[in-house]
Amino acid sequence: MKILLFGITRDIIGEGSLMIAEKDSKGLNTVGELKAQLKKEYPELNDLSSLAVAVNQQYATDKESIKGSDEIALIPPVSGG
Repeated sequence: MKILLFGITRDIIGEGSLMIAEKDSKGLNTVGELKAQLKKEYPELNDLSSLAVAVNQQYATDKESIKGSDEIALIPPVSGG
């Protein structure tokens, strides 16, 4: 599973993307489960006011199913005017 990182998520994790091996992605069946796992591994993600996720370039809810071949993007909160 490839996870693309943008903005502050890139800064927190220290890379532009993450790869989760198939064997390590077992038990990560939904967007919510993936977010919980990433927040456990990278506690600073818990400090974000929100964290949107896209699956295969479509915004996804926490209940959306994911699989190892999906491209996931973590989209942090943005501000501006």
